[in-house]
Amino acid sequence: MKQLSLMIVALALASLVQAASAQDATYSIRLMTPETALKAAQAALKSCRDSGYQVAVAVVDRGGVTQVLLRDRFAGPHTPRMAVDKAWTAVSFRTNTTDLAQITAPGQPSSGVRHRPRVASVGGGLMIQGGGAILGGIGVSGAPGGDLDDVCGNAGIAAIKDSVEF
Repeated sequence: MKQLSLMIVALALASLVQAASAQDATYSIRLMTPETALKAAQAALKSCRDSGYQVAVAVVDRGGVTQVLLRDRFAGPHTPRMAVDKAWTAVSFRTNTTDLAQITAPGQPSSGVRHRPRVASVGGGLMIQGGGAILGGIGVSGAPGGDLDDVCGNAGIAAIKDSVEF
């Protein structure tokens, strides 16, 4: 009987250790829903349209995968790809592309980053954050300058800010 009790205790301890190590081996992440990504993209597109700019807007998830891509009627043919690359760059480098443009300018130690595939070191790519975590990125292309692309992207983020805070 004593051996059976010891065996039961040993099995119980082994299962606790196994459960504890399984918890340490994984983590949970939050992802934006497609509806949230679409809301951000639509708000950014509207902001640019209201200012008279024809743009493309892309929203990517935290891994850089495109969730939403919108292109206004008269936006240039290069704008969809550029919007995706701006959003991807912001998420990949965990910095807004306007800031990346400054630290990768010619003559800077990180200038070589500009030559990597898909890197868009120009304004218009912004991180979407909530609760201290990166949830994705938004990229806008087609306004007459990266600073104006940023304004539209920030309007998209503002439209979802309350729903992504946790």
